[in-house]
Amino acid sequence: MTLTLIRARLLSFLREPHSPDDTTSFRYIDDGALLIEGGMIRAMGEFSQINTPDATVIDHRPHLVMPGFIDTHLHFPQTQVIGCWAAELLDWLNDYTFPEETRYNDPALCARMASAFLDRLADHGTTTAVAYASVHAASADALFAEALSRDMRLITGKVMMDRNAPGSLRDTAQSGYDDTKALIARWHGRGRLSYAITPRFAITSTPDQLAAAQALAVEHPDCYIQTHLSENHAEIALSCQLYPDAVDYTDIYARYGLLGTKSLLGHAIHLSDREIGVLAEAGAKPVFCPTSNLFLGSGLFDDAKLRAAGLVNAIATDIGGGTSYSMLQTLAEGYKVLQLQRQRLHPFRAFHWITRGNAVALGLEHCIGTLDAGTEADFVILNARATPAMAQRMDRARGLADELFTLQVMGDDRAVVQTYIAGTPQKAC
Repeated sequence: MTLTLIRARLLSFLREPHSPDDTTSFRYIDDGALLIEGGMIRAMGEFSQINTPDATVIDHRPHLVMPGFIDTHLHFPQTQVIGCWAAELLDWLNDYTFPEETRYNDPALCARMASAFLDRLADHGTTTAVAYASVHAASADALFAEALSRDMRLITGKVMMDRNAPGSLRDTAQSGYDDTKALIARWHGRGRLSYAITPRFAITSTPDQLAAAQALAVEHPDCYIQTHLSENHAEIALSCQLYPDAVDYTDIYARYGLLGTKSLLGHAIHLSDREIGVLAEAGAKPVFCPTSNLFLGSGLFDDAKLRAAGLVNAIATDIGGGTSYSMLQTLAEGYKVLQLQRQRLHPFRAFHWITRGNAVALGLEHCIGTLDAGTEADFVILNARATPAMAQRMDRARGLADELFTLQVMGDDRAVVQTYIAGTPQKAC
């Protein structure tokens, strides 16, 4: 196999940083090297120690190499309704999202949009994604096939929803089960692909459908489960009205066995203490989606309270309620959401969150999220001087923390020089 040596400054986290001064939580190498072979990182260290005569050297100095970004919640069929005006969540779904998703019954459209979707992710430095497809099996097939062709790590699944949506977007409890079962058989575990059992949320699934999702989770315990929880007050009220026997919104999912260590719960903003305790006991993962929470006026995610209860929180763009594909912009808005609650998202913890932190939430830190030898060669090349404004700011930078904070607050796809997935560059130069 071909050996490739990436030369640059390297940054990779060993654990979550405890404070802005916690420099022992990461490894930073000023003149570093990554040895890549067969889509894997074979070695990481000082260039002088790893320089291999047989390797092709790609010199990315003076840029910074980090693990590729991991986006844990976004919607494949919503890329062309980003930024559509609406009063709030349920209006946005009915006015824009559902009409748009009806188009994804066309396999040709799905294939075309899957290619564009993964291109946009790579442009912004995202190397692993957890995505919702539409209700149509063809949409999941197209996204899986495109990711497989790129050797990309992807977790997705067809949405299951059998009520409170247009007829062309509804399946049934049985057809949702059957289609999901077939998709798992076709794609789960193939290449770097994983399946997520995906009841959209309680409003769009009958009790029979949640029972079908529960059956799938029991039959396929290595699959993920993804859904939405407590994003919006009107959503919570309607969910509890539809499930009157449940104690609260979280209890709906608990009653159907959908809370566990592989459960990814988008938003999780308006939670009672009881609900937080239930999620912590189950080991479920709340997913913070700051740009969509601000855009739709849904509320402020209380990261500190959930973490204090022992929860592991992920962070994500939530395209297309979210307004940017960029995990850097996601961090920028996340910083502001937390600032409003007197919670401080310092740059070391921020960049841990979108790399190793999200990998931990997915249970994949042994595969992705670091630059450790033996992990998959997904990494990103970052330039904190990518725009004139960033360069002007960087002229007064006092070190690595300032560089990262510049990327966090001012960065976007222009700061991403190159994105490597399984050792292969994705951006046209």
